[in-house]
Amino acid sequence: MNSVTDGKVLLLYTTREGQTRKIMQRIKATIEQQAATDLIELLPDTKVDLTNYKAVILGSSIRYGAYSKVMKKFIDDNYATLNQLPSAFFGVNVVARKPHKNSPETNLYTKKFLASIKWHPTMAAVFAGALYYPQYNWLDRNMIRFIMWLGKGDTDVTKPMIEFTDWQKVDQFAEKFKAIM
Repeated sequence: MNSVTDGKVLLLYTTREGQTRKIMQRIKATIEQQAATDLIELLPDTKVDLTNYKAVILGSSIRYGAYSKVMKKFIDDNYATLNQLPSAFFGVNVVARKPHKNSPETNLYTKKFLASIKWHPTMAAVFAGALYYPQYNWLDRNMIRFIMWLGKGDTDVTKPMIEFTDWQKVDQFAEKFKAIM
């Protein structure tokens, strides 16, 4: 590569049941119209050289009010480089299904996470995720069901998946990112 503009776009994510991966795959389809991409799931042993990329999108979901520790460590270890690149972060959680909790400014989990890191992404978003009740173990299924009941959400554990993701919002995010990379 001759310069950073020749580089690829890194699409790095953590996921539990796969909804963040689905969202990132949707973003990848849009970004690839303009630039090559690497779609990578961030695991504890994943090694990524950010100097190979001209732009970065990080995506992570929450569980019990916290984003992935692996994602947080990656950001803490790489914030200086991330701050030099066109970059974006998106969070995924079912609380974002509510109109007044679906932006980085109004979603408490994302707002707190972004305030706790030294990376300042060029863009940020929050997308509503999905529930996969049958895939959860007994404790998670019942805890999430209780949380959903408190928030007046869907508690039917017999449904294979309850998806809240606004795909139009995901597409708009990807198009906006294409304009800044």
